[in-house]
Amino acid sequence: MPQAGTRTELVEDLMERFPEVPREAVIKEDLLRGGMAFDESALSGGAGGAGGEVKPKSYFIFSFDHRTLPELGAAALNRPPEEIVLTGGPYELRRTVVSVRVNPDSPYRVGAGEDGTLGLYLDGRRIAEVGLPPMPDYYRHTLANGKSVMEVAPTIQWGYLIYLTVFRVCQYFGAKEECQYCDINHNWRQHKAAGRPYTGVKPVEEVLEALELIDRHDTAGTSKAYTLTGGAITSQVGGKDEADFYGQYAKAIEERFPGRWIGKVVAQALPREDVQRFHDYGVRIYHPNFEVWDQRLFELYCPGKERYVGRAEWHRRILDSAEVFGAANVIPNFVAGVEMAEPFGFTTVDEAIASTQEGLRFFMSHGIVPRFTTWCPEPTTPLGKANPGGAPLEYHIRLLRTYRAALEEFGLSSPPGYGPAGPGKAVFSVSSFMDSLPG
Repeated sequence: MPQAGTRTELVEDLMERFPEVPREAVIKEDLLRGGMAFDESALSGGAGGAGGEVKPKSYFIFSFDHRTLPELGAAALNRPPEEIVLTGGPYELRRTVVSVRVNPDSPYRVGAGEDGTLGLYLDGRRIAEVGLPPMPDYYRHTLANGKSVMEVAPTIQWGYLIYLTVFRVCQYFGAKEECQYCDINHNWRQHKAAGRPYTGVKPVEEVLEALELIDRHDTAGTSKAYTLTGGAITSQVGGKDEADFYGQYAKAIEERFPGRWIGKVVAQALPREDVQRFHDYGVRIYHPNFEVWDQRLFELYCPGKERYVGRAEWHRRILDSAEVFGAANVIPNFVAGVEMAEPFGFTTVDEAIASTQEGLRFFMSHGIVPRFTTWCPEPTTPLGKANPGGAPLEYHIRLLRTYRAALEEFGLSSPPGYGPAGPGKAVFSVSSFMDSLPG
């Protein structure tokens, strides 16, 4: 029996109370909200990242860590893996892909057992076997200018998604504009301070060259989609507004590699004529993220978005974009867990779930299926500093149940561009919503 008050007891209690939520998702959500620690034996090698046998963490947009790089010690010098895959153990876990979020103080630890094989340990007990992502062949090649493919076009979700953060900073800047849970600007600063390559604006030619290497060496065709994203653009970058700046990459990619990957863009909720330009450039899936549903929390947590666009207009634009892309191809994200962040968030799980459910039903009633990322309370953000433990695990487990019920209520299925659904099949690594749906 687990010791009373341990994390094991919490996890097993939730597995028992919510048997309709896959046990894999309970473990995954807890790892995503609270992070994992690594023995040095489980780290991938040099910070440069291309010489070892394990695919290292690329820090593709946010830090997704519970400590800054200077505080991570060995995990900063010898990078942890991009993701891990869990199987087996006492909970008989089906294959579960989990994004790595490093927390040296986590009760979860990845390390080698007596036989040398890696496992995931919770409260000192081995609960799963751990697989590490193999170094892809395309990571071993460099562009003509010496940059690595990992720097220009890293892949996540076990190689399914090419993540193209082509603008590394956000023009919502400072305490009065930055989203209160987002560390994109700090992540840029910490990598530059550490002397790591972290290109601010990625030239179109570099992106195409990196994709050429991926296309050539991904002989199994594992990569299925690309996401174009970066910080919000409130004025211009390189003389282009947001739609034309991000759209230029899609246009170039689709002209060079027609139909090779599903093209997605994460951008602000833009006016319909701008959204039409995205579509004309070749983008097929649009992610105008609504971040948090509650009006008061949106205004507090997303002050830049409230100032420049406003919540009501943001939602109206999301609905308008469905007329351009088709409702199934508009997939706004929200940051699951910030609903309960102190000091402004809901104080009970019941209240937080009711609010989020209202947002899900609003969008799904229009045929739009949101998705979510499990909030990682990064320490340089206002909400992360105030809430180092994140949201209660029960919130995340009940959200999975609520999300699935809303899909069933409106006769909808999992959104396109995320790979297979179902426990043991899903590759989406930054929340468990795909693991929790029927396969």
